Amino acid sequence: MNTDSLCRRPTRTVAIGDSFIGGKHPIAIQSMCNTDTRNVVETVKQIHSLEKVGCEIIRVAVPDMEAAHAIREIKRQIHIPLVADIHFDYRLALTCIQNGIDKLRINPGNIGGKEKVKEVVKAAKERGVPIRIGVNAGSLEKSLLKKYGGVTPEALVESAQNHIYILEELDFHDIVVSIKASNVLLSLRAYEEFSKKMDYPLHVGITEAGTIRSGTIKSAVGIGAILSRGIGDTIRVSLTGDPLEEVRCAKEILKALGLRSFGVEFISCPTCGRTEIDLISLANEVEKRCMDMNKNIKIAVMGCVVNGPGEAREADIGIAGGKGVGLIFKKGEIIKKVPEDQLLEALLQEIDRL
Repeated sequence: MNTDSLCRRPTRTVAIGDSFIGGKHPIAIQSMCNTDTRNVVETVKQIHSLEKVGCEIIRVAVPDMEAAHAIREIKRQIHIPLVADIHFDYRLALTCIQNGIDKLRINPGNIGGKEKVKEVVKAAKERGVPIRIGVNAGSLEKSLLKKYGGVTPEALVESAQNHIYILEELDFHDIVVSIKASNVLLSLRAYEEFSKKMDYPLHVGITEAGTIRSGTIKSAVGIGAILSRGIGDTIRVSLTGDPLEEVRCAKEILKALGLRSFGVEFISCPTCGRTEIDLISLANEVEKRCMDMNKNIKIAVMGCVVNGPGEAREADIGIAGGKGVGLIFKKGEIIKKVPEDQLLEALLQEIDRL
């Protein structure tokens, strides 16, 4: 795909703490802690780990008042915007705002009556706290299920609009929207439909995507398809597992579409009958050692001496395997021959010199 043609749709800009999403700002990567928010030590520890691998916005669940009170200390110890995920109880939102939260994830229609929503909006306005409206296929309003005969893109979009109208009537416009489903095509069509109607920035994800393996594939297909339409201002990959993998997957999706650059881009050939070194082990080890390296370079691990350097000509540096040896090349030009058992360290040394 020609990334020159990948134009993002215009959206409003929303400030989240010291960061911005929407407009011409880069698509931001989010994740969510799976720790108990009431456990400040463990939650902060996990957020610090996520910061190191590239998480740019972090969300925590706030199920009760103890968790809401923990927000202040968590916020004090981290370096990225903090989002509170709240359902049903408007008092939790008010407490989180008082304790310095950077964004709320709520649905105005289910946190109480109009007066309670007014209180939350008033406090959010005073502190400059935006609100993300999160519509989920699994919790769609019964009236909309009846109207549309089930979960449809139109039903999801109408749900989002109904929540938005509540905030707009209160003259509140610092709004971010997500319209999530576990079905890829349903999600894609819902985001496309919403994008035709409103210009609020969109948080994109495929909810309940699955485990590390299956969820990564579904998220890459779904989020990638939505982003390829120019839709999306921030993303979260939802995986059953370590949140670090969510961030790593999100970075790879953005890199694959040419939307962001995050350190090393890794390419490798699928191997064939011409491969005469243990390329699979070598490729896995190179990727592992370079995963979180902060260099905007492309590394290739190729199995064939004859075609490898040519096929990976755009790589900054790479390996092409031979019989018990390998060639190290830069920009398609061979620079040295190295025994197989020394290839990994020789490659890393050359990478250090870049």
